[in-house]
Amino acid sequence: MNTEWKTVIKAAGAVIEPDGVRHFGNPSQELQALATGTIIADLSHIGLIAVRGPDAATFLQNQFSNDVREVSQNHSQMSAYCNPKGRILACFRIFMRDDAYYLRMPQELIDATLKRLRMFVLRAKVMLEDASDALVRIGIASPYGKGKTELKDILGDLPEDVDGAIHNNGLTVIRLPGAQPRFEITGEFSAAKEIWNKLSAHATPVGASVWDLLDIRAGIPTIYTATSEAFVPQMVNLHLVNGVSFKKGCYPGQEIVARMHYLGTLKRRMYLAHLLSDTAPQPGDALYGSGTENTQGIGAIVTAQPATEGGFDALAVVEIKSAEHNSVHLHSTGGAALAFRDLPYPLSPSET
Repeated sequence: MNTEWKTVIKAAGAVIEPDGVRHFGNPSQELQALATGTIIADLSHIGLIAVRGPDAATFLQNQFSNDVREVSQNHSQMSAYCNPKGRILACFRIFMRDDAYYLRMPQELIDATLKRLRMFVLRAKVMLEDASDALVRIGIASPYGKGKTELKDILGDLPEDVDGAIHNNGLTVIRLPGAQPRFEITGEFSAAKEIWNKLSAHATPVGASVWDLLDIRAGIPTIYTATSEAFVPQMVNLHLVNGVSFKKGCYPGQEIVARMHYLGTLKRRMYLAHLLSDTAPQPGDALYGSGTENTQGIGAIVTAQPATEGGFDALAVVEIKSAEHNSVHLHSTGGAALAFRDLPYPLSPSET
C-alpha cells in the first residue's frame, strides 16, 4: 500500500491488515450501510499490473481469454489468464490509462502473474511492472444512485454503460456491474486524496469485505491463490460477464475453452448462494451433496463474504445436476447448507 495513502486512510479510522483495510472501526455498521446509503471503500487489497510498450496490445492479445483489441480509453473488460489446460491462473479487469494497459486483480496474485507473463515476453517490446503502489484505488456505490449524483457533481461526466471508462482530473473512473450504480476510481495520490476527502463527507467508509460482497452479488468471480488453476472460464460464468471471446484466436488453453463452448460439455457452473456457518467459508473450500456418493465433493467455494442479513453470501462452483437435485453443503454432507439465489444475469441457452 502506498505509504502516503496509508496515512490518509488511517486518519479516517482504517484498521489495516497486510492485505488491505479490514474495517473503519465498526464492521457491522459498515455492512448495514450497503442498504441505507452511499459507501466508499479503499481498494488497496486489489493490485495492478501495468503493461507498456509498442507490442503491449499484441502481447496481451496472445495471452488472455478476451479480445484485448476492444479495450480502449473508454472501455474496460473482464478477462482471464489460463494455463495450457484452460484452467484460470488469474481473473481480472483490463483498462487503459495514459499509455498503458492495467490488469486489476487480487494483490496476492500480482507476483505470480507477473513472473509467468514475463516468461513469454521474449523479444517483444513490452514492459510489465507492479503498479499497485503507484496508483490509488477507491470504490463508491449507493443503493439509491445518490453516490452517482455526488460523484458526478465532483468529477463531471461519468460512464453510463457497464465496463465504460472516463478520465477526469487525473482520475480514471470505471462503471462496474451490479444492481446499483458502482464505480471504481484509480489515480495518483494527490488526486485520489482530494476525491476521497470530498466523497467521504457524504459516504460511509467500509472495509474490503463489504466491497467484495458487491462483486459477489453482481456474480463477478474473483480468483485467489487457493483457487488458481481450479476452474475453466465457463465454470465461473466468465463468458456470461463478457470475459471470454470465442472469435479472437489462440491463447493458452484456448482449445479447451472453445471445445467446452461449442460441444456443450460444461458440467459445473457458478451459483450465487447464502449460507449460515460458524466459520467464514474460504476460497477453495469443498462442497458436498446430500444423497450423492461422490466422496470427492461436487464443487468449491469461489469467494464468500459476510452478508447484511447475517451468515455469508458466496459464489460457488457446483455440479449442475447436483445443484438441481440435491442439497449442497459446506465441508461435508452435514455442513452448512447453501441456499441458492438468482444471479443478476441470465444463463446462456445451453445452461438452462
